[in-house]
Amino acid sequence: MRAIRSIAVLLGLSLLISCSGGADRAAENTLHRGLQVGPETLDPHRSRSTEAGEILRDLGEGLVGYSPAAELVPAAAERWDVSEDGLIWTFHLRDGLRWSNGDALPAGHFVAGMRRLVDPATAAFYADKLIDVENAAAIVAGELSPEELGVEAPDDRTLVVRLERPIPYLLKLLTHASTFPVHPPSLAEHGDSFARPGRFVSNGAYRLVDWVPAALISLERNEYYWDNDTTAIDAVNYHVLVMSNAELSRYRAGDLHITASVPPDAFQMVREEYGDQLHVAPRLGVYFYGFNLARPPFADNLALREALSMAVDREQLVASVTGRGEQPAWSWVPPGVDNYTPPRLGFAALSKDERERLARLRYKEAGYGPDKPLQIELRYNTGDQHKKIAVAVQSMWRDVLGVEATLVNEEFGVLLSNIRAAEITQVFRSGWTGDYNDAHTFLDVMMGGNASNLTGYASEEYDQLMRRAAAQVDPDRRRLYMEEAERVMLSDHPLIPLYVYVNKHLIRPEVVGWEDNVLDYHYSRHLSLE
Repeated sequence: MRAIRSIAVLLGLSLLISCSGGADRAAENTLHRGLQVGPETLDPHRSRSTEAGEILRDLGEGLVGYSPAAELVPAAAERWDVSEDGLIWTFHLRDGLRWSNGDALPAGHFVAGMRRLVDPATAAFYADKLIDVENAAAIVAGELSPEELGVEAPDDRTLVVRLERPIPYLLKLLTHASTFPVHPPSLAEHGDSFARPGRFVSNGAYRLVDWVPAALISLERNEYYWDNDTTAIDAVNYHVLVMSNAELSRYRAGDLHITASVPPDAFQMVREEYGDQLHVAPRLGVYFYGFNLARPPFADNLALREALSMAVDREQLVASVTGRGEQPAWSWVPPGVDNYTPPRLGFAALSKDERERLARLRYKEAGYGPDKPLQIELRYNTGDQHKKIAVAVQSMWRDVLGVEATLVNEEFGVLLSNIRAAEITQVFRSGWTGDYNDAHTFLDVMMGGNASNLTGYASEEYDQLMRRAAAQVDPDRRRLYMEEAERVMLSDHPLIPLYVYVNKHLIRPEVVGWEDNVLDYHYSRHLSLE
């Protein structure tokens, strides 16, 4: 990219410089980032993908944010107070907050955003983020109006949040894009189509300029952002490159500063070719296959679910298929979460031969065998890595159990719709990355009725343990209840944890300010170009 810029300078004419100097400077200072999947929406209350969250962290800002090292820092709120019982949080907003169109941003706009999040009419994917705010559960259930939510703005710079129980991780929740404020005039004018170029008024370091579906999302500096003086990058282009080999080619050509991933079949070559430009670091996330528990053959057939999980050779998967430093997943909550020791699947300590022998026994108990092989569909979204993993698991199931699995490739949005409908899916690919560093961000997902519970898993024992954990003020007692809840869920096998994610990025030498962290959060405003 330096070569490209040098040529541009050599060819530049003084007339052009004088007429379009601002545009040229923006082009010189544009960060180009790879994105594996295009966002399904940029509506902060309806988005659900990791990729949408990455863009929304550039466009918007909550009361609290993260430093480059993923440590909590004040954001739109400069400070906060907590009552002695932990039930009332008072946030004090920074003076002079503005939207990207110059409008003032009072505390009431945070209230509006939170009310919209829990409003059943919004059908927000992450409505549960505020479920412990006063009256939120009743509002989500349609029993109270959103105006009854326990949030209020006594003045333009003060936001009060009332909880039904103490939440030790509330500040971490408030970093999530679903808790960002909304611009009421935009909602009034455009309705649910407000999150589009030319309409999206944002409060973060950048504003949305263009969006070519499945291709490019372009952002430019928000000059009204409260910390604009420390923002170094003028513009950000997110390039949607579903196939990681195509992304690597763009990086080689100098078209990208940062890749979203690295091709598994080129990992060693990339390591040798690019050296310390390759960043590999632990991440709080799990790649998994989910069972549709709403219909046969997996509803009410624990033995079958366990057999399929035992038949997967996770060690071989990470060594021969992913091959980029991933670790086998023997739990739902990954290692590395603060104050938590994940329990492991009951067969985790067995040898490969022992697991396969038990898998065949459980398969027979489930009613299947050589004369009656299980015939299922395994769905995954488009991507070379997803396909390779699906082919490998298909082979393992066939070799160990005789399962006849048909692979079905769908675009990400189609796959999500089918999973949510729970009508044709049987086994599906998914993944979950922590929104914050606490076991709750993983365990809450599996509670009955949670919008993110894609399997349809429902266990009163699990839910009761999670409710008991939620009632604990003592962090150690809370941890013990959560660990027992995970132990219960793992024994029910609603899903197959396959491997623990690692962050894998190529970062060009001219990018300054990048810090590897377990959340893999990297705000563009924290970066600069040399």
